[in-house]
Amino acid sequence: MHEHPLQRFFKSLRERPVFAWERYQMRDVLVIDHPLCQAVFSRQGAQLLHFQPKGQKPWLWCAAKWPHVGAIRGGVPVCWPWYGRHPSENAWPSHGWARLLDWKLLDSSHDEEGVHLHWQLQLCDWQVDLHAHLGERMELRLSTEHQDSLPCQLSQALHAYWRIGDVGEVALSGLDGAQGYDQLNRQACQQQGELRVEGGCQRVFQHDGELQLKDHAWQRELCIDTGDDADTVVWHPGTRPLLGVSWNEISEFVCVEAASGGTDSLSLAPGQKAHLSLQARVGV
Repeated sequence: MHEHPLQRFFKSLRERPVFAWERYQMRDVLVIDHPLCQAVFSRQGAQLLHFQPKGQKPWLWCAAKWPHVGAIRGGVPVCWPWYGRHPSENAWPSHGWARLLDWKLLDSSHDEEGVHLHWQLQLCDWQVDLHAHLGERMELRLSTEHQDSLPCQLSQALHAYWRIGDVGEVALSGLDGAQGYDQLNRQACQQQGELRVEGGCQRVFQHDGELQLKDHAWQRELCIDTGDDADTVVWHPGTRPLLGVSWNEISEFVCVEAASGGTDSLSLAPGQKAHLSLQARVGV
């Protein structure tokens, strides 16, 4: 099991401020050191790359090596204003522009319950805001406001890579009976019992409420809630290679994502807002 590459910022015994900017692999990263948790955000994409409550193992996985330019694989990428491939422009980047652009950090504060951050990106006639609350729990809320005079289409996701001990020893519960679509086999599916992802998985479920990521290798259970207005996407590449990711890293994560508009894009009227959320806590 490899150490999370961003834990390097917390090895020093010297006292750190709660918020500090650092330069790492050609990116500006915000290092957060709070009595309840440690975390790292990238300015590029407003991407939460590392989150670790006090006394626990890391919750999020991040690739050890990042490309010189382009998207960082790991953490919680904000896929926006489209999720997956663009519906008409094949040359445009997968998962949209948001994870490739620098966001503005409008506010950062802390109290006895943790840290609060507000990131914002203005792009053409869109405004998208990401609010994060990190402490003993993790909460991310994405809000998009359409500011044009004509309707538009939108799809989005909070594409979380959860850190695990071994992909062969994890199971997802809480999806029993959920209807979905298996994108690998290109057919509708209904989950029966626990879901195991070893060997590859790419399924989209219509699901409300929490699900439980049971990690037997680390003897940990994470309760993940993708909200009431989003699909729950479960993904792992199996034996397929991932660009920039070593073979031994692939067994150390599974993706459980909140996504909306992936099958039928959301239609936003002028001035209308769209919301997406992702929350997690440790199971009792």
